[in-house]
Amino acid sequence: MVRIWARTMNDTKITRSYIYESIDNFSEDKLRLHIEKICHELDIPTPMILKSHITSYVDFNNCTFTKSDFVEYVDFEKFILENATLS
Repeated sequence: MVRIWARTMNDTKITRSYIYESIDNFSEDKLRLHIEKICHELDIPTPMILKSHITSYVDFNNCTFTKSDFVEYVDFEKFILENATLS
């Protein structure tokens, strides 16, 4: 099961928050699909997903996207994904 806490932030204030859940087992290949679904639910553009984002999520259970990772305009400074799966 995959469980990801997604949030957008301005400074230290959370502007949007969403807990995404999927019955799929986690894999690096499916992370892009999960991110696309999360962005759709939050009604934000999908960022450019680099290998460094995937590596950060796999190694540290979180990753951060900044405004420069988005092609379209966004009204927040950071988009943070954090593993919320209970161990």
